Amino acid sequence: MNNTNRFYINDGWQFSPEFDSRMTEPGYDGTFETVRIPHSVCETPFNSFDEKLYQKVSCYRKILRAEPSWKGKKVLITFEAAAHYAEVFLNGRLIGTHSCGYTAFTLDLTDGLVPGDNLLAVRLDSRESLNIPPFGYVIDYMTYGGIYRDVFIEVKNPVYIEDVFVTAEKNHFDTTVTLSAETSGYSVTQRIEGTDGSPEKPFAEISASVSGKSAVTSGEASGVSEWSTDSPSLYRLVTELRDGSGETVDSYTVRFGFRSIRFDESGFYLNGKKLKLRGLNRHQSYPYVGYAMPAGIQADDADILKNELGLNCVRTSHYPQSRYFIDRCDELGLLVFTEIPGWQHIGDEKWQAQAVENVREMVCQYRNHPSVFMWGVRINESQDNDALYRKTNELAHSLDSSRPTGGVRYLRNSSLLEDVYTYNDFVHCGRNKGCSDKSEVTKTDRGYMVTEYNGHMYPTKAFDCEAHRTEHAVRHANVLDAVSANPRIAGSFGWCAFDYNTHKDFGSGDRICYHGVMDMFRNPKPAAYVYRSQADADRTGDVLELSSSLDIGEYPAGSLSDIWIFTNADSVKYYENDKFIKEFFREDSPYKNLPHGPIPLDDRIGERLTEEDGIKRKYTDSIKRVFADVRKNGMDFISLRSKLTVLRLMLLRVADVNRLTALYMKYVASWGGSRNVFRFEAYRNGVLVKTLVKTAPEKTSLRTSVLRSVLREDTSYDAAEVRLYAADEHGNLQPYCQEAVTLSAEGPIEIIGPAAVSLKGGMAGVYVKTCGKSGEAALVIRDWTGAVLKVPFTVQAKD
Repeated sequence: MNNTNRFYINDGWQFSPEFDSRMTEPGYDGTFETVRIPHSVCETPFNSFDEKLYQKVSCYRKILRAEPSWKGKKVLITFEAAAHYAEVFLNGRLIGTHSCGYTAFTLDLTDGLVPGDNLLAVRLDSRESLNIPPFGYVIDYMTYGGIYRDVFIEVKNPVYIEDVFVTAEKNHFDTTVTLSAETSGYSVTQRIEGTDGSPEKPFAEISASVSGKSAVTSGEASGVSEWSTDSPSLYRLVTELRDGSGETVDSYTVRFGFRSIRFDESGFYLNGKKLKLRGLNRHQSYPYVGYAMPAGIQADDADILKNELGLNCVRTSHYPQSRYFIDRCDELGLLVFTEIPGWQHIGDEKWQAQAVENVREMVCQYRNHPSVFMWGVRINESQDNDALYRKTNELAHSLDSSRPTGGVRYLRNSSLLEDVYTYNDFVHCGRNKGCSDKSEVTKTDRGYMVTEYNGHMYPTKAFDCEAHRTEHAVRHANVLDAVSANPRIAGSFGWCAFDYNTHKDFGSGDRICYHGVMDMFRNPKPAAYVYRSQADADRTGDVLELSSSLDIGEYPAGSLSDIWIFTNADSVKYYENDKFIKEFFREDSPYKNLPHGPIPLDDRIGERLTEEDGIKRKYTDSIKRVFADVRKNGMDFISLRSKLTVLRLMLLRVADVNRLTALYMKYVASWGGSRNVFRFEAYRNGVLVKTLVKTAPEKTSLRTSVLRSVLREDTSYDAAEVRLYAADEHGNLQPYCQEAVTLSAEGPIEIIGPAAVSLKGGMAGVYVKTCGKSGEAALVIRDWTGAVLKVPFTVQAKD
């Protein structure tokens, strides 16, 4: 988490999109761009571009000044991610390589440093022809390139702490301390503190002698709380290394939590309590800059998943992701399933050796995070390969025996070497069962979890027609309900959280995969409200949304399709032109296994047939059913039952065809009528908590929202997203407003991407970043009417 004598070197790098071997030499004088890390080797358009843009060999250079105080010390450099094959040079000499773009690596600079200025250079190969995971065949995601996570230097004594691994359950903890070299007479002392670092009495203190290169300790902590999804209690383990004279020569701090995890045939257990896992898959990519986003944006994604979508878990598909994202998952109580890089393809012996090494790096780098509950040690959706996966499982278990392993597959009755059968279940096609039963997929008595569903089965754009967007939401509800009903399924991860750029074979021809419940800018599609409404209001706020704008002209022949209410309230009252129609209750949802299943708005007439038209109540339900049949199927294709009902109503002199037609036009197909106002009121415990109004808009305007308005530079620049959306006077999204807006920045911020964007599905987004100065700033937006909006920011830069 935090080691002494660490400083970040993310500023002042020189970048060239082309590489020349002379660039590694101190005397080379060429043309470079000055950049800050995180950095992408190229900025891409939003869509419709060739992925070859970022597939190149580039060069990064930085002058590193060796201070006199470094003499006699170990000087280490860590790259938290460099995509994808890095060769690192110091003063023209190659000092190390790394063959994974998704894990960190550390190199020793000590022997190559000279007093004063030193040239650090990186030859970075981002081509997809590399013989390392995930490359070798087609991939359903863009892999980008660049030094896109932090770079830092650590200055250490000759003997220092390399790693501390802690496991903790209830109030017991065990640690393994690994040193850089074998020693004699050294010892370690450890204490457990609160995460605020207050000088109060620690929760535990312990000491142990070093044997060779390690020290193993165990102990009990008093007064600690368990980490959970609802109450993610975190603690700091501070380890100090002391030499034979008792002098402290190094310290190492990790953040961790006390918690236990267990899978078995009956499900998943956190701290001994069964928990149904509900999550989505996440890619770490963003418009324009790919992977290269700083700490604040990475953490924002965790907040979106937990607080906006109401999830309790996430899968980091298909590679380890930023520690800032995982850190925030620790803080929020968002469980994480992380896995090694790969997508279907298994390469040759050298490729497989790198996959095994990726397991080592992933486990060692992420194993102190309490949010991480399972290691993915198979290449996503690959064929069985027992020889390879025996190695990956054995290695993961040897490095961390406290967590189970899984391996994401689409194969039924696959060879199971992992602890949990993790399966991509795409059986649902909209009109069938939501998921397979475990017994149909595997005969194992181990834990079982669905790791993908929906996705490519129903790609959905934010600007698709309303019926398509609604069907997308319903399909997610169908799978969630089916998984919740099956006690043998531990939970599920839907595919996926956010739309993402992809290769030509997997998107819609424009290099975007539209599988997300949110778009690339993290704007919600209707399916997002299915997830959001499953959480209680203290997490996601009061949720009340409708799947429809209630415009009959959106549908063929004016046959408005099924309408759904998404809410986490107890009930919703429906009014038309201030007249109460009906109250819909949570129990009215057909999704009986969800906390707050979508509720069908299946009655927009209420008692009006009786109160306004004199129809006896005993006939009104029959008339409503006939109207629903006509609305859905058209007059020429109604069911025999409806035809018989009409005949019965005529024989009983309740209504003839002309009157039924008039009533249908009044209540269902009111073309060209007066401006109707539809109001929905959500109630919890009898108290009105939220109101939603739908009516023909008189004005559409641009609105904005931001997660953070204070930007702080710490290890590097900070960034924030501004969401843009067109809304009517009642705040309802106008999904067919596709106008453009222009952008500019005032003060110490810059815009990431173009200076003009068009709305897609009525929505867009803009990213701004800091530029090293403090002060007040603003994003200035001019909309299609000429109106100007200013989104203010306060920037706090380092001194």
